[in-house]
Amino acid sequence: MKAVAGNADPLPTDCEERVLLLAPSGRDAELLSGQLTRRGFTVAGFDSSPALCAEVALGAGVLFIASEALAGPGLEHLVEALRDQPPWSDLPLVIMTEPGATTAFSLHLETLFKTSSNFTLLERPIRLATLFSVVASALKSRRRQYEVRRLLEETKLAVVQRDQFLAMLGHELRNPLAAMVSATRILRDFGSENLELAAEQTDLVARQAFHMTRLVDDLLDVARITSGKISLNLQLVDLRETAAKALQTLKLMTGEQRHDISFHTTRLPVVVEGDPVRMEQVIVNLLNNAIKYTPAGGQVWLSVSDGEEAVLRVRDSGEGLSEEMLDRIFEPFAQVTPTLARSRGGLGIGLAVVKTLVQMHKGRVSVHSDGPGKGSEFVIHLPVIKTTDKTPPRVTKKRATRPCKILLVEDNADARLALARLLRLYGHHVETAEDGSEGLEKILATEVEVVLLDIGLPGLNGYEVAARIRATHGAGLFLIALTGYGQLEDREKARQAGFDLHLVKPIDPEQLNEILAKQYFRPA
Repeated sequence: MKAVAGNADPLPTDCEERVLLLAPSGRDAELLSGQLTRRGFTVAGFDSSPALCAEVALGAGVLFIASEALAGPGLEHLVEALRDQPPWSDLPLVIMTEPGATTAFSLHLETLFKTSSNFTLLERPIRLATLFSVVASALKSRRRQYEVRRLLEETKLAVVQRDQFLAMLGHELRNPLAAMVSATRILRDFGSENLELAAEQTDLVARQAFHMTRLVDDLLDVARITSGKISLNLQLVDLRETAAKALQTLKLMTGEQRHDISFHTTRLPVVVEGDPVRMEQVIVNLLNNAIKYTPAGGQVWLSVSDGEEAVLRVRDSGEGLSEEMLDRIFEPFAQVTPTLARSRGGLGIGLAVVKTLVQMHKGRVSVHSDGPGKGSEFVIHLPVIKTTDKTPPRVTKKRATRPCKILLVEDNADARLALARLLRLYGHHVETAEDGSEGLEKILATEVEVVLLDIGLPGLNGYEVAARIRATHGAGLFLIALTGYGQLEDREKARQAGFDLHLVKPIDPEQLNEILAKQYFRPA
């Protein structure tokens, strides 16, 4: 029998909406097919059980079968087809039986299918209302199965993407760690004998640590962007100065310069309203991307100009982009050449962060390339601030006029030792504690002006310690939270606990020293 097409409700595919009909009697097949088609169902008719079962793999919404078609090997074919369904599938099966009393064969069918299949037994003659209701109900059940299939496929894809991402992340973190482990070994075993070697390896450790910090920051920014929790500290910014600082940051990240990098800018300031830290992050990400995809000896151009808008351009002579990648380059985790070698590194999140941050600054970013091997150019447009004096206000850095009395509460022994040693080298008096209880005891026993307090402490956490300090000392101590938690809710929680500042690890030593130099706390 030829398949008869009807108008079905939209489903994943037309095949998956079909009513597969097996009725050896030509009269039955013609009547059933005609009625179902006129009702809007898609019907495909077959004259043998093997033919119908072979079609199941191409997609079916419900099987509608006359019991007499299952005599002999036909039943075996059907059982096998139903048994071979994927785990999500429970294909509805409707079987028409002879009229009158229940037969031994119909009882056999019911016993065979009712516990293992989505099974309905209809006795002839079938009323049209019953026919349509049973088929519609079966298709509704099938649609739910398709939804389960979709969710399972999405989950499977998410698991694959998660595993790929974790593999990339492990690779990107292990590379700098490997370099740092080797460098620290060199410093320990040979640094005292060769000061030039010690300086070289120290720079390497600083560079790789900075690289890991930027990597983690970008990764956290993707999470913040996804949850809508990223925020800006807006102020007047000279884009020229931010670009120049980004170049210095890039040198710290990459070490020996292997590219010809040129910087062109206007004579007068190009002032925009922006977050200087975030704008530097944007420019560093673009420059780092240009270097990553430009072979050694290639050229990278950075320029800042203004007019109706402030315009920043990063152009390179590198590998360029295909037309397909031009459409995808700002998507999270997009990789131009996602190979196993991963010699260029990166997680494919830097440009996604760039796009979001630029948009948050009420700007736009675009990319152009003439094709593979012809380089790329990224262009950022930002609203420019038109003023007579376009020089943004400068903050004068204050130097510490006396040493501070500091208590450092940190449960990680290495982190505690290193930061305490650094602060003492800066000239401060430092006491340490490894947990909250010890920290509270030392605050009572010693004169302290500043408390650097880790949040994730054993026993009493940092929030609880801060609340107790405020209860006993009021505002007399300057509390600084040291934490790996940097979300907005974390900062608000720290504020409510009584902290004056919230610093995210790893802390920039120069930033911390500047904070101490401003002497927020009471002078001696």
